[in-house]
Amino acid sequence: MFKALVLDQEDKRTIANIENVDESQLPEGDVLVSVDYSSINYKDGLAVTGKGKIIRQFPMVPGIDFSGTVLESQDERYTAGDKVVLTGWGVGENHWGGMAEKARLKADWLVPLPQGFDTKQAMMIGTAGFTAMLCVQAILDAGVKPEDGEILVTGASGGVGSVSVTLLSQLGYKVVAVTGRIEKNGPWLEKLGASRLIERSEFEEPARPLEKQLWAGAVDTAGSKVLAKVLAQMDYNSVVAACGLAAGFDLPTTVMPFILRNVRLQGVDSVSCPAEKRIAAWNKLVELLPASYFEQACTEISLEEVEKYAEDITNGQITGRVVVKI
Repeated sequence: MFKALVLDQEDKRTIANIENVDESQLPEGDVLVSVDYSSINYKDGLAVTGKGKIIRQFPMVPGIDFSGTVLESQDERYTAGDKVVLTGWGVGENHWGGMAEKARLKADWLVPLPQGFDTKQAMMIGTAGFTAMLCVQAILDAGVKPEDGEILVTGASGGVGSVSVTLLSQLGYKVVAVTGRIEKNGPWLEKLGASRLIERSEFEEPARPLEKQLWAGAVDTAGSKVLAKVLAQMDYNSVVAACGLAAGFDLPTTVMPFILRNVRLQGVDSVSCPAEKRIAAWNKLVELLPASYFEQACTEISLEEVEKYAEDITNGQITGRVVVKI
């Protein structure tokens, strides 16, 4: 038996309980992992509180990522004792996730823990940091150089945004961070490497089809009207790496940024990502993230505290990373 946070439904309400679970209840898979850490992001918050339709089947163990140690493996790529990281693949949504002492899953979903990180650091980065690396790589692959101009990052105080600010500044770019609470988040974002800050409300106003050209590249974590505003302000031949839908699914824009300014919109999905690209991204994180990154705001909590922090994160009351020690 092992301990797990289990979500179930009662009268269409999501109920969270810490339960003792038998290994036989775990989903099928060829690797069994002892979980060291998981983390909470906005999607986890929606799942645990029941505020969003994240869970596709019940009962479910939440936690969209985790790090830990292989206990058993039927795949030759992994042996007992190997340290591994899991992000994506629908864990915590349609496959039991990281908020349990054990997890069983397909070997293809795992990545060896990169040398240079321990399992806690891997979850301080988590799915958010991994996604940020994919966004930054999209800007690099597009050939945008630091001398080409400023890079905009929306949702900069969130997980993806804050890591993007750090990575881009490490690469020598001038980063402009968009946040809803400059007074609170500004000093922290500047410490991460932001060269200047913009209030989020400026990107919530309706966008004209084209506006003044301001940005050589952008990482957008919001979508919808925020992304429309970003697209209208991009330089000629620039690129926007878009990875979020927090502001909604629709995109109230026109074809003008794409035709008249050759703006490239690069979608970034941390789930639909080939193994080679996944491993390369984690190794690039080892190379780029400074040691000081791990001194940033990070709250370590237990399984028993997950419900409280899930509520706080959906209410926008959390700055920095929340790591769950399993």
